[in-house]
Amino acid sequence: MLKIHLTTELEQMALGVRLAALLPQPSVVYLQGDLGAGKTTLVRGLLNGFGEAVRVKSPTYTLIEPYQLNGADFYHMDLYRLADPEELEYLGIRDLPETAILLVEWPERGAGMLPPPDLAITIAHQDVGRLLTLTPMSEIGCNIVDKLQ
Repeated sequence: MLKIHLTTELEQMALGVRLAALLPQPSVVYLQGDLGAGKTTLVRGLLNGFGEAVRVKSPTYTLIEPYQLNGADFYHMDLYRLADPEELEYLGIRDLPETAILLVEWPERGAGMLPPPDLAITIAHQDVGRLLTLTPMSEIGCNIVDKLQ
């Protein structure tokens, strides 16, 4: 487990860029935290870390936003509005490419339907900035956390 305190949104995006350099295909990252904690900000940095300036919007209403960057498939999911994990079946969760990188906000709302994470990132509000806790959940996650330390 790795804890990182970040004081600005730019630092959070920079961490996303660092994560991009370490995240292999395929992999699954769960992003947890209160509303406004900066989950989408971290994803924005991560996607931009793949070498292309991309406009990243929160998939709060679409639930899934696909991106193809430098030959890699990404699926940014925001499951906050999901009423039942079974709804993921209707969204085609099983049809996503096996080589994709999944970035999942509010993963607890898709419990039982999502693949297990390689890395779980919890973002918590602090008096100044955010505290990010990165918990490896697989060998991939362990490699990422080791390289970030």
